[in-house]
Amino acid sequence: MEELLTRLYGYLRGMWRFRWWGLVVTWVVGVVAGFVVYSIPDRFESSARIFVDTQSVLRPLMSGLAVQPNVDQQVAILSRTLITRPNVEKLISMADLDITTRTPADRESLITSLMSDLEIRSTGRDNLFTLAYRDQVPERAHRVVQALVSLFVESGLVGKQQDSSSARRFIDEQIANYEVKLTEAENRLKEFRLRNMALLGDGGKDYVSQIAELMNRLNDAQLELREAENSRSSLERQLAVEDPMLRTDPPDPSMVSVPEVDARLAVLRKNLDEMMLRYTNEHPDVMGVKRVIAQLEAEKQQEIESMRKAGGGQGAAPGANPVFQQMKMALSEADAKVASLRARLAELSSRLAQLRSQQELLPKIEAEQTQLNRDYNVHRQNYESLVQRRESAAMSVEMSAQGGITEFRVIDPPTVPRTPAAPNRLLLMPLAGILALAAGIAVTFLIAQFRPAFVEPRGLREVTGLPVLGVISLLPDPAREKTERRRLMMFGGGVASFAVAVGAMTVLLKWLQT
Repeated sequence: MEELLTRLYGYLRGMWRFRWWGLVVTWVVGVVAGFVVYSIPDRFESSARIFVDTQSVLRPLMSGLAVQPNVDQQVAILSRTLITRPNVEKLISMADLDITTRTPADRESLITSLMSDLEIRSTGRDNLFTLAYRDQVPERAHRVVQALVSLFVESGLVGKQQDSSSARRFIDEQIANYEVKLTEAENRLKEFRLRNMALLGDGGKDYVSQIAELMNRLNDAQLELREAENSRSSLERQLAVEDPMLRTDPPDPSMVSVPEVDARLAVLRKNLDEMMLRYTNEHPDVMGVKRVIAQLEAEKQQEIESMRKAGGGQGAAPGANPVFQQMKMALSEADAKVASLRARLAELSSRLAQLRSQQELLPKIEAEQTQLNRDYNVHRQNYESLVQRRESAAMSVEMSAQGGITEFRVIDPPTVPRTPAAPNRLLLMPLAGILALAAGIAVTFLIAQFRPAFVEPRGLREVTGLPVLGVISLLPDPAREKTERRRLMMFGGGVASFAVAVGAMTVLLKWLQT
């Protein structure tokens, strides 16, 4: 540490020897720097503040109905990509800057200068942007900022409209494509169903349901056929025996049919059977039904007696007996019904056999139907989704036309600047003074290095390698000391005057700028 301090002391003593050279250099550099600072041309800044409101009332109201892009991200990207060559060329035309350009090189230089000088500053969180530009002519700076504000607002609106138009055009193209695909899928599904209608079933019934239904219908038809055959056999037995109307004993009412009375009796007997399941024989309803049945049977017996008397008594021929004729008609109807039921039974058996013979093709047909349904459902879902998105896009366009969810507000419009914004001479002038002082100190250090001197015995011993036997001190001289004090005061006055000159120039420049 002592060696470092000794060396530093030696440097300072050496620089002190050439302090006048340093003072001269400081003054020269200071004057030149002051002249340079003063000669820098003034640049006037025009600025405008724009607030982008992305919290519109329509935004929460249209949530889920219209397409809502990330407006904050779009605004941030717009602020970073606004200063591009096409936009700058458009801005030159809007601000009438191309009047001063004569050659393509001048225009290229102007574009490069604008792209580097235009500024868009953002606070980030509040969507508040400051557009600024500096120029030597205040009116030109104002025109440039005014054009930049218009370009900023138009780029945001036109960009959204172009994006919406492009998206809607793309969706319309996709909808047209899916309409063709959906029509083709529907035709394929329709042709498949027509070819395999027997296996696919009618009315949405599958193969198993058709088999079960046919079997039920077949069992019902067999039961009806047996009932019809039994009824026909009974009629045949009645006709095979002696004519009941020629007998002396009264005819059995159960062997003769009176359609109207028999129909009522059948209904009443059915109701009586249902009542007997719930009530006893002494129940009033049961007794009432039995009484009505007895009355109808008596009425039927009277009808048979009247028909027998109308037939000519006991000596009449069987063919003239109305009851006999009625029984023959009933037998004919029973034969026709049996034949009809047999035909129905044969048809149902044929259908059932045909379905069972095709059961091996059923898995293949079902797999093909599943594939067709899957393709059709995919195309239909995509088509419906695209149509819904197209409606959302159309609603978004209408919402943008009505004001949208983004609004550009000019908080501070650009004005013609009256005072220059650059250069900051109040800062540059003190820096120039500091630079001049640094230059003077550097010059004294360099001269001291080129013209060294020994200021203490230690340095002489280290350089020569010889022992120092003694040191002769300079005797004090009043005249010499007075001269040294005067020189010191002159040097201090020179430094102080330099500082005063720098301060005076700073104050003068401030007064000139105001």
